[in-house]
Amino acid sequence: MPFFAKKRIKNSLTLGNRTLNFTDSEIANFLNPDHADYVSAKSALQNSDIFSIVNQLSGDLATVKYKAERSRAQAMIDQPSATTNSHAFWQSLYAQLLLAGEAFAYRWRNVNGVDMRWEYLRPSQVNVFLLDDGSGLRYTITFDEPEIGVKEYVPQGDVLHFRLLSTNGGMTGISPLTALVNELKINNSSNQLTLTALTKSIFSPGVLSIEHGGLLGASEKIARSREFIKQVNDSDGGPVVIDSLEKYEPLEIKSNVAALLAQTDWTGTQIAKVFGVPDSYLNGQGDQQSSVDQIASLYANSLNRYASSITSEFANKLSTKVTVDLRPALDPLSNLIAGRVRDLTKSGVLAPNQSVYTLQRAGLLDENLPKATTPPTKGGENVNDEDD
Repeated sequence: MPFFAKKRIKNSLTLGNRTLNFTDSEIANFLNPDHADYVSAKSALQNSDIFSIVNQLSGDLATVKYKAERSRAQAMIDQPSATTNSHAFWQSLYAQLLLAGEAFAYRWRNVNGVDMRWEYLRPSQVNVFLLDDGSGLRYTITFDEPEIGVKEYVPQGDVLHFRLLSTNGGMTGISPLTALVNELKINNSSNQLTLTALTKSIFSPGVLSIEHGGLLGASEKIARSREFIKQVNDSDGGPVVIDSLEKYEPLEIKSNVAALLAQTDWTGTQIAKVFGVPDSYLNGQGDQQSSVDQIASLYANSLNRYASSITSEFANKLSTKVTVDLRPALDPLSNLIAGRVRDLTKSGVLAPNQSVYTLQRAGLLDENLPKATTPPTKGGENVNDEDD
């Protein structure tokens, strides 16, 4: 007798009493026409703004340093996969987290419960069940390897399950793409309208008018148009000759079409708002009143919110405290910390030896930096010379 409830709490698409595990948006929306609001990760990444945000956030989340108190946990975080490098593994998993609102990794462990490697799982490979007494979760996992097949009743301790926003107590996550359904529809419609407007404006390169009372029937006009186009194509870039009864005016893209092209930037701001990052990170103009430091601070807050959900899952499953250092992603050249130390030294908060120590910890100065053999100078002159 199964010891888990038959009730699913998976975030896959539910139609009536059926739960569908496939992720094809066209099939899902076709089967549920009244609520055709499913956006797949594949279609979302075709939007340049979403691709840019997901690529940047996932890359930065994979770049920051996660520090575990237990050495075994730290070793697994530093090199989790046997098939790829650490950065590629974590960026792929965090990209899935940003797109689906949750991400999974299976912990392959030996008979002693020691982690050997972690395997990335697509959300479509995982079904989540709630125990009858509500004391925990169980997973059914479909592996790609035929010799492994399907694993049922997998305890939650064997799965790293990262979540973002949740409405069921944190058991599953909600995809940020659910808040972008209308924006993506508007964006797609705007793109189609823009392409149509440009195509129509280019399709008719100009107007050839017959003047001075010239009267031509429909067939004669069509014949004259074809003859004129043939003359243009055969001229090899040379001038086109017309007689005094004809006048040709080329068409131009009007201002309303240019305004239509400018309107497509609106959805980029909405996408940045949903993912919680400054819209200037999408190469937009952003807030002109905000300084570079303010924008960097806002992005650091956004990155820290995502990192907190990651460290919390690490601490829960690995039974150790895990902290995060955002500086490798936010200040790769250590310019920010160098400026901060300089300001603190000038204000007297830090003594010179403390400043040197801080810069050594940040990697800007060598740990074996020799002591100065000459006294510091002031204004280009030696201090001892002023005392003489």
